[in-house]
Amino acid sequence: MGTKIPQAMQACIPENMKPFIPETIEELKSYAVNHICPHYMSNADLERDPKVYVKSEGNYIYDVEGKKYLDSFASILTTMCGHNNTAIIEKIKAQFDILDFFPNFGDHYCIPMVALSKKLTEIAPEGLTSFFYVNSGSEANETAIKAAWAYQLESGFKNRTKIIHRRGSYHGTTVAVTAACGLPWFNEKYPTDSNMLEAPPCDCDHCQCDCSKCYGTCGMQCLKDTEELILKEGPETIAGFIMDPLPGSNSGYPIAPQEYMDGIRALCDKYGILLIFDEIQCGFGKSGEWFVANNYKVTPDLLTTSKALTNGYVPLGVVMMKQKIYDRFRTGTSEFRSGSTFGGHNVACAAAIATIDYIQENDLIAKSKALSDRMAAGLDKLQKEHPIILRHKHMGMMFSIELTSKKGEFVPFENPGAAGAFVNAWCYEKEGAIIRNNVYNNRDNVVYCPALTFSEEMIDKLLDALDKAFTAAEKEFDVKA
Repeated sequence: MGTKIPQAMQACIPENMKPFIPETIEELKSYAVNHICPHYMSNADLERDPKVYVKSEGNYIYDVEGKKYLDSFASILTTMCGHNNTAIIEKIKAQFDILDFFPNFGDHYCIPMVALSKKLTEIAPEGLTSFFYVNSGSEANETAIKAAWAYQLESGFKNRTKIIHRRGSYHGTTVAVTAACGLPWFNEKYPTDSNMLEAPPCDCDHCQCDCSKCYGTCGMQCLKDTEELILKEGPETIAGFIMDPLPGSNSGYPIAPQEYMDGIRALCDKYGILLIFDEIQCGFGKSGEWFVANNYKVTPDLLTTSKALTNGYVPLGVVMMKQKIYDRFRTGTSEFRSGSTFGGHNVACAAAIATIDYIQENDLIAKSKALSDRMAAGLDKLQKEHPIILRHKHMGMMFSIELTSKKGEFVPFENPGAAGAFVNAWCYEKEGAIIRNNVYNNRDNVVYCPALTFSEEMIDKLLDALDKAFTAAEKEFDVKA
């Protein structure tokens, strides 16, 4: 005998799916674990009790057992306008009734793609006026790299085949971007690529340059090391530089000073390298601006975004590029040779337009700044009360809390990752709040990114969950005041 799925959750399963769903929760979870390979699977996690979700509502989701969770990570930084947003969904449904699907292939275009392109031009960093649509963030970054290669070739620089990326950054799962991943766990099982060059990050709290100095006295050693890399490899061999202007949750959102961002733009200009901003994770309203590039007032040559672009309702990614790049493909000897069946899907483009409309009509980016301030003030209070918190940082709604085993200084835990995992599990299992933890250079980070539609009460609920989790973690790992 197993545990039956509660009636309330059974009612959420569509009739045509019910014949395929086992009667008990144990059978359902067993089938899922043994037959469906999850993205970035973790055997350690799968050995524990897996989660099967059934229903969403606002900023909450429900699992098959009927438990309710506050989605404090916005479904991996995606549902920034919340779940079941009928204002967006109704516009998506309407597109199905008008034109369901026809591919953007050769010389074929559809109205939603044209409308979305014009709308993106209004909110993107100035000068990004041409677009290539794909299905995901990984595809967008892969395409941006291909565009850099193709542009340099069309410009007469056939030897510019190398791409610079940064240590600590993640750019996706396709072949080129896996090779350009600066986090070993993500690419250690795949062949290396000598065309991918790794530059140091700008991580001022834990500088990875060999200078032993802090920002303000270091002379921007990370910029000097990057230029040294360019000169060593030969500028004439480098096509592009892909970077996340705000590195993602995997490395705990290290925020670069303005001087660094201006310096990278200047280096790329100096050596004829195309600058690619990967804003898959950090873009689309999360930073307090539409894009992190807007925060720094630095425009890349290409900018990629996905995830929150459609509020997660329909897969879509886009490469936004300066007009000179697309013009080169229009006038060169060879067209840009890349594409897919579903890139720029009519319904996906309609979903993106509806998402932008909703954010603008409800002034969500401006409103989120007050929520961000409330969360930051709450974390200031928690840091004073909890010795396990070394520091916290944020840009907009993207928050990171760095943990320590000794109050007031960076002392890694004996088993890096265990403390963050404990806090994560406590919030999930005991407080019904979904966050995330990661380990980077022996640093335990707790990260989260509430939706732009969070309320003050939800912010306070999350702070309360973290407060209880930190109290328990300090006892578990013997962290004393």
